[in-house]
Parts: sequence; structure tokens; C-alpha cells
Amino acid sequence: MAAPDQQQQSTLTPRSYTYYHAGPLFSLSDLHTNSLLANKIHTLSNHKFIPIVPQDLEQRDTSPHSIRDQDIRSLLGCDLALFTYDGAELDSGTVVEYMLAKFADIPTVVLRTDFRKAGDQGVGDAGTGTSSNGSSAGDPWNLMSSFWPRTRRVVVDAMLGYKTGLAKALEQRNMAEGQLENVTSLDVGGGQAALLAGQMLLEETARRIVEALEEVLAMPATMPEELRPHVYEWIGLMPGFKSGSIEADLHSMSQLLRKKEEKGLL
Repeated sequence: MAAPDQQQQSTLTPRSYTYYHAGPLFSLSDLHTNSLLANKIHTLSNHKFIPIVPQDLEQRDTSPHSIRDQDIRSLLGCDLALFTYDGAELDSGTVVEYMLAKFADIPTVVLRTDFRKAGDQGVGDAGTGTSSNGSSAGDPWNLMSSFWPRTRRVVVDAMLGYKTGLAKALEQRNMAEGQLENVTSLDVGGGQAALLAGQMLLEETARRIVEALEEVLAMPATMPEELRPHVYEWIGLMPGFKSGSIEADLHSMSQLLRKKEEKGLL
């Protein structure tokens, strides 16, 4: 039996949750933003939400099938998931991962920072879990990715947020330097203002994501208890994993389901 002080420490230690940080990872801007945002989410949540970023996974076998399998297993093994839905066209791999998360009843947040209005729904103040009036209009992406349970969206106009932050940073710099004329361009020292604007946008986005993760974490499971073993067995077989046997995949999914139930996620 653990000592009383150890028991007290364990009860005071806040529970942490892993989340799968999904999105495009094909360019420098993608890779850099994923890393910065994941780190900021971890920090602002007081280390409650631990990111699993696909770009950081060690690839022991670089065949396309094995890379896909590793990403799927990592996603299913996480407690929550975050999906970045940026671009004029959504990244198809991210959408596939999103659907797998929904099949497994994983609490999910969808992030869009692209100010371009995409999709076929019309843009309003409702949509994927953020509606205050029950309206079904609004998500700026294809409607087939909307209206799934245990899901919240975070939609950020990145350009507007950056410009607002830049104006504020330049104003603060002008006041600090006591200039008579406002500097509205990135002249000498203006790069620091741009950097600060980017940091402010990143922090605000991460803060909203943390709030959304907290919200979906509190949502009850959708999958009926009696169906869970069968659903998770099928999810273990459905992808057609390259390595391992059917028996091993079924056992792995059974263990995963047990862990999720013990953690209150299902």
C-alpha cells in the first residue's frame, strides 16, 4: 500500500490527456506552426493536454502502408484529437483521420485559421458544436465533416488577428519610443512588432483550443456501452494493418477500449 503522502500526492496530481494533433505537414510553415501550436496548447493547459504530433513520430518503416498504420494507431491511442482544416481544399488525409476519430467516438476539436470561406454550408455563427441557438448553418468546410457528436470547432480569421495584433504592437512600440509620428510600416525594429503579433495570434488560438478541448472532454460518450467491444473490434480490423495478426489487433483494441473506459472517455 502506498504511503499516505504518496496517496495525497496522487490525488492532487491533475490528470493529463493525450491528443492527436492532426493537419497538413508538408511545408516549412506547416511543420513550424504545428510545433509552435502544440507547445503552446501544452503550456496554456498547464500540461493537461499532451500533444502527439504525427510529424514527430519515429518512422521505423517508411513504406506508405506502414506510415499510414502508425498514424492510425497513434490517433486511436489518444484520448482526444485536434484537426486543422485549413486550405481552399481540405487535406484529404486529415479528413480520413477525422472520420476514424468519429467512428471511435473520440472527443474532437476542428480548427480552421484560413480566412477564406470554403465549403457548401454558408457561413454563420453555428455549425460544429459551437451554436448557441441550435442553428445548423455555418461551418466553413464541406458539410459531410460537420454535425458529428462530441465535436467543437475553433474558427480563427488568422489574417484579421495578425493585422490587429500588428497594429497593437506598433502602437505600443511608438508609445515606448515616444515618437511624435505613428510608425505604420515595418521599418527598423518593426520586425519585432511582427513577431509579437504572430505570438499574440498563436496564444489566442491556443487558448481557444484549450477551452474547446475542455468542453469536448466533458461531453458524455455517444457509443452505447453494449456496442463498444464490437465497434472497437471492427476498427481494429477495418484498416487492414500491415504488421501483426488479426488476433493481436483484436487484443490491442480490447486493451485500448478498457483503458478508455477506465479513464472515463467511454
